[in-house]
Amino acid sequence: MEVFKKIRNTVAALTVAAIIFPVQTMAAEKVTVLLDWFVNPDHAPLYVALEKGYFAEKGLEVELIAPANPNDPAKLVAAGKADIAVSYQHQHHMQVEQGLPLVRIATLVATPLNSLVVLEDGPIKTIADLKGKTIGYSVGGFETVLLKVMLEKEGLTLDDVKLINVNFSLSPSLFTGQADAVIGAFRNFELNQMDIEKRPGRPFFVEENGIPAYDELILVANKNSLAEPKLRKFVDAVEMGVQYLVNHPDESWQLFIKGDRKDLNDELNRRAWVDTLPRFALRPGALDSKRYRVFGEFLKEQGVVSSVPELEKIAVELQ
Repeated sequence: MEVFKKIRNTVAALTVAAIIFPVQTMAAEKVTVLLDWFVNPDHAPLYVALEKGYFAEKGLEVELIAPANPNDPAKLVAAGKADIAVSYQHQHHMQVEQGLPLVRIATLVATPLNSLVVLEDGPIKTIADLKGKTIGYSVGGFETVLLKVMLEKEGLTLDDVKLINVNFSLSPSLFTGQADAVIGAFRNFELNQMDIEKRPGRPFFVEENGIPAYDELILVANKNSLAEPKLRKFVDAVEMGVQYLVNHPDESWQLFIKGDRKDLNDELNRRAWVDTLPRFALRPGALDSKRYRVFGEFLKEQGVVSSVPELEKIAVELQ
């Protein structure tokens, strides 16, 4: 009996101590994520994971930051000023060749969004009809490469069309007749914008016209930080966010437009939300090695990059 009394007294003492001196929880690890652009439905899995508390469950304190300059995020991660950046696969290949210490660790949007667009009620019904026409673009380089390949598939070259830089006024340049077609229009945004303006567009999707499939939006980290467990925790939380998003799209929308993001609750973003939903990577951390090699070879063939590095130098599947 004396033994049991001592045990009972010890348990009671420990219980009181736990109440008076609660165990200190470990501080959450901070993770800074730089977006590629202003907040939009392309970033939905990140905000759902944040609002549902999935990052917190993994012991992470995540800050999502929209950049002042969209050219900066990946460069800041390369410089060790942030942990993760949202980037584009083609841009990532180019930046790695430039010597930036960046590695893809996950995928957000797993299909191309880029497209060549004309007015639906206009005279251009096929890509071949673009001969002698004016084509607007916003960013040279990759966009003009996409156009070049799409034209070649129809027996045309860039010399058969007139290129004009319309900056980011893609839809307006079609409405005003400044351009007969535009390359670089995102199918989940510009097409919806055109429809809202009662001037619907006809898209030609890049992956259906000679361009190998690629990931539109990816997450990149500094190659020197890949061993940090918080990166894998982050990717796992993003996957939880995607799962909730596809299972509960309406509830997820309410999470997305919560608080200081309420201004996003407009028709364009609501339409883009629906159109982007099936394009999110359901397994963000998974890596299709063949797909990355094929796209790398494509970029090399087109002169975008001069070589294709070993896969692990450009993309990994975190353990």
